Amino acid sequence: MYGSGMSDIATNRKAKRDYHITEKFEAGIELKGTEVKSIRARHVNLTEAFARVDKGEVWLYNSDIRPYEQASHEYHVPNRNRRLLLHKKEIRKIAALTEQHGATVVPLRFYWKNGRVKVELGVGKGKDQRDKRQDLKQKAHDREVDREMARFNK
Repeated sequence: MYGSGMSDIATNRKAKRDYHITEKFEAGIELKGTEVKSIRARHVNLTEAFARVDKGEVWLYNSDIRPYEQASHEYHVPNRNRRLLLHKKEIRKIAALTEQHGATVVPLRFYWKNGRVKVELGVGKGKDQRDKRQDLKQKAHDREVDREMARFNK
């Protein structure tokens, strides 16, 4: 189930609502054994999480990985900062995007890839209230169009 292919563990639905995502990156994540077991059990929350470039490394903040209940002696801190693993070229690109354009780096989802946990990072600008309302109108319009098309094609 976990070994091959890609399957989502957790998604940050708030990210697509609150940000205009312009670029995406795939990153590995440095985890402890109990964190991997918690992730397997899908005890992950990304809603408040964000990433930042600090001294040539990318760090993930506020990602909530609940402690693994069956752990015998070693427990991890749920909201600890976790290092993300990217190529130097990608780190430089993320740093340039955040410095020049005032963009934010948010984790979009955690997923399995070849037995390893990966993080999809999105770089983008925050949406204001007007943009969010426009998105809702567009979504309602698209739903209405789909409904009409379904009725027409019956």
